[in-house]
Amino acid sequence: MQRSYPPVSLIGVPTDIGAGHKGARMGPDALRIAGLGEALAARGVEVIDRGNVVGPANPWLPPVDGYRHLDEVVAWNKALMDAVDAELSRGRMPIVLGGDHCLGLGSITAVARHCRRTGKKLRVLWLDAHADFNTSDVTPSGNVHGMPVACLCGLGPTALTTLGGSAPAMRSDEIRQIGIRSVDAGEKRLVKDHGLDIYDMRYIDEVGMKRAMEEALEGVDEDTHLHVSFDVDFLDPSIAPGVGTTVPGGPNYREAQLVMEMIADTGRMCSLDIVELNPALDNHNATAELAVDLVESLFGKSTLMRD
Repeated sequence: MQRSYPPVSLIGVPTDIGAGHKGARMGPDALRIAGLGEALAARGVEVIDRGNVVGPANPWLPPVDGYRHLDEVVAWNKALMDAVDAELSRGRMPIVLGGDHCLGLGSITAVARHCRRTGKKLRVLWLDAHADFNTSDVTPSGNVHGMPVACLCGLGPTALTTLGGSAPAMRSDEIRQIGIRSVDAGEKRLVKDHGLDIYDMRYIDEVGMKRAMEEALEGVDEDTHLHVSFDVDFLDPSIAPGVGTTVPGGPNYREAQLVMEMIADTGRMCSLDIVELNPALDNHNATAELAVDLVESLFGKSTLMRD
């Protein structure tokens, strides 16, 4: 059965401002070259490419008070927040083409604000190898792409926790993290203390991806705005080498397809991030092409026609 989707707006955010490796700034173009817009259009989705958000250059400086490039991170995320908010206000589905995962701050802050305006329940699916719940006290690097979930939940510098005018942007019980397999030592205590709902790879190995996703999607209904934040390092590096922070032992191709197909089955996805794609580390744009393939599954591609 062909499901109808709202019109989509692609928003490129060419920055690696929150990362520790150069190259994620080229991610938006790699996804475009891999044919993301054309693939969605072929599925009957109306697609407009809004071009790229503009922000400051990456100065590649060491951390200051536990944060690298805080002012620049704020600038990029404010610009993205406004761009996402504008598309949601137009009744369109924003797809953020990153860029590193610090951008989850801007996109999800906008989505959370939209949910408050419209009375929708927020549910975030965070597909990632990392929990991204560091703070300046526990971060080993100062890279803000390891902190967005903490900042969204109110832990972090005021400039980020109040990006949308209120803190926190969301509650910890509004997010489900899938595929986690790398959590820093101090971060483990924070994750436990704040009760994050994490389906790590051990749990997925024990119960299977289907059951893990059923649990992560429990409660999603017609009143839910489902936001998917897809960090490409969620995938096992054997199939997705083009990322800056590879962690072995991630979901394989078929498991990743199941995740996307089960999200599509809900019919509730209203916004999407695709982040941490680093073409400088990729093999002939293969990781970007895989990401496009998986996003097609988020939009209903399947082997058979399903009700």
